[in-house]
Amino acid sequence: MRIDTKIVRIDSGMPLEAQLLDAAEIIKSGGLVAFPTETVYGLGADATNSDAAMKIYAAKGRPSDNPLIIHISTPTEAEGYAHTCEVYYRLAREFMPGPLTVILPARESVPRTTRGGLDTVAVRCPENKIASTLIRLSGVPIAAPSANRSGSPSPTSAQHVIDDMTGRVDMIIDGGSCDFGLESTIVSVNPDESVTLLRPGKITAADITALGIEVIIADAVKDRLRDGEIALSPGMKYRHYAPSCEVLLLDAEKEKAADFILNYVKGRGIAKYAVIAYSEDVGFYTGLLTNAYIYNFGEKADEMTQAHSLFDILRRADKEDFSVIFAPLPPAEGIGLALYNRMIRAAAHKIIRL
Repeated sequence: MRIDTKIVRIDSGMPLEAQLLDAAEIIKSGGLVAFPTETVYGLGADATNSDAAMKIYAAKGRPSDNPLIIHISTPTEAEGYAHTCEVYYRLAREFMPGPLTVILPARESVPRTTRGGLDTVAVRCPENKIASTLIRLSGVPIAAPSANRSGSPSPTSAQHVIDDMTGRVDMIIDGGSCDFGLESTIVSVNPDESVTLLRPGKITAADITALGIEVIIADAVKDRLRDGEIALSPGMKYRHYAPSCEVLLLDAEKEKAADFILNYVKGRGIAKYAVIAYSEDVGFYTGLLTNAYIYNFGEKADEMTQAHSLFDILRRADKEDFSVIFAPLPPAEGIGLALYNRMIRAAAHKIIRL
């Protein structure tokens, strides 16, 4: 059934709470509200309401064994929904509110539907003022995966959400462009007080290690899940972040990459294709690949700009009916690891090493 979706554009010159009261009432009554965070836009519902969680899965077309993250307004609110520990509070003191999600043993107050059938729950305290105010006004934790159709590039602007979710949700809150542009870092806490990095983000393994906490990077950050392996966090199990056309990642210098691209499109008779290129390489590709559409990815050393622009580029490219998109393989370290993680999934792990 198609829903009449209301779009609310936040006016920074007006009191925020008054602009979010209707959205909070929708959450309380079991409805769906899309809202901005500092990472990407989230599709929110009452995390303690099993029926509301099922509406999220239906709106996204998301498999119900893919767990949802619950969002709280202060780190201590986790006590009502998870069994916390000293490591959680060490992380919270340094990184919350912020783009960090911590997986902890769940309390029964969070339905198994929200948890994707797991005994754990993923907890995050966003720093975006719209998100934190909406959670506080709602009076419940808000389960909120990214507000896109399952598998497609995550939304970093309200227009992305409008494109995907109009007619599927009760309200979309337009709070402008998201600051970072990639989803939160996800870690799980281990019995020995180390943590396992399950999804990289703005908060890096080095940032956490600097607190004296050992970080183990899960194999699935860089590779596919093994057969029978359980997905402990969003973004691990299924093809994610992907446009409808083929994406190929090129691990090569620009000269070898260009030769490969020319041979690939000629050999397959491809007339319309795109290349995502670093700023310093745009001129090179433009002069050599005369039939290519070139997207500027930002300077090679500027991973923050790349993170901010990745999903927007993939979404814009998806509207152009390209046969294939070629993109550079980022380095798998620091914030580059977050880019690497998203891009290998967008490419379904198709990496060409030259």
